[in-house]
Amino acid sequence: MNPPLIIQFAGYKNTGKTTWVCRMTERFKQAGRRVGTIKHDAHDFQMDTPGTDTWKHQASGADVTAITSAKRSAIIKHSGATLEALIESMNNEVDVILVEGFKSADYPKVILAREAFHLELLEQLSQPIALVCWPEARDGAPASTQRPAVPEFGLDDYEAVFLLLEARLRRS
Repeated sequence: MNPPLIIQFAGYKNTGKTTWVCRMTERFKQAGRRVGTIKHDAHDFQMDTPGTDTWKHQASGADVTAITSAKRSAIIKHSGATLEALIESMNNEVDVILVEGFKSADYPKVILAREAFHLELLEQLSQPIALVCWPEARDGAPASTQRPAVPEFGLDDYEAVFLLLEARLRRS
């Protein structure tokens, strides 16, 4: 089995990263692909619901809690994990991994820009392969701002971006 295609969706807060990861997940699933997703949260998040058994396990001090049923499994740890470790845990199970965040990681990126100054990410981040641009980012950019050396898409150009990513997957 080939290693999965890894694509990051990077941008500042409230640029649409989660929406894009969800739309691309839906589209890859429609195409018959197995999809993994990874999200970076800069804050301490709460995944388990207070009062459930697994919540009680965690509240009791468990370092690792796992739960499984006939249809789902989850593991909750009281430690962070590197992006590489998370990718490795999915390696043999998926065709594509969509990563939300982890801006400094060195994987191909779809960059989302909501404001003109967000375009700086094209220069600051490694491996940009596409730009998804809000209208106000385009309109607010000074005339001297260089246009990206990557394909540029509108906020709702989901199918066009999917076709770009699917072509990369086929080549890998």
